[in-house]
Amino acid sequence: MHHDATGQSAGLSPQRIGAFADAVLAIAITLLAVEIKRPQDEDLIDAGALAAFLWHERASFVAFLLAFCLLWAVWRRHHTLIEGVALLDRRTLAWHAPLLLLVAILPYSTAVFGHAPDNKLAVCLFAVTSALLFASEGVVRDLAARRSTLAEHIVAADLRTSADASSAVAALFFATAALAWVTPYVWYAWFLAPLSAAFGGRLIDRVRGAISAN
Repeated sequence: MHHDATGQSAGLSPQRIGAFADAVLAIAITLLAVEIKRPQDEDLIDAGALAAFLWHERASFVAFLLAFCLLWAVWRRHHTLIEGVALLDRRTLAWHAPLLLLVAILPYSTAVFGHAPDNKLAVCLFAVTSALLFASEGVVRDLAARRSTLAEHIVAADLRTSADASSAVAALFFATAALAWVTPYVWYAWFLAPLSAAFGGRLIDRVRGAISAN
């Protein structure tokens, strides 16, 4: 196989993996809706019966909203990454496997949690899946910053900062996975994921910088 001057394998086009990732994410988002329970005949008798059914399934809709936002964030960030990479290295490409594996399994974890939001194991399952998803996403971005050929307008340090934000979100979900065994209602903390990315990511970036300086 041909290698370029930097020792990277030629032909690892980011557009190919970007298209594949888009397809996996699109299917996963669609499956989120498919997993929501549909009303049966007795639930459609009148408006009251349907309202009762929808209220009973409210946790499934909350789980759908949470998972959709997570997958949307992963898609948006991955799309930005692909636009900033000129040539992928093999290790960054390889780490897409666990990333997309976790994207594909998230609808299942979402369905389990949506049907049993007060079950500690169900909460833990969703939290661990989400934590591993964002941890993998952070690794992909960090590896791309260090090993892939970036576009001229992309600064590697910005990619590493973005990877730190993913790590902060992963830390939040890992923490709630442990706390779920104390109270299943810890899942309310998942709505703090954007704040965790913003402030936790900056904190990790500063700690990383301080360690590098020493």
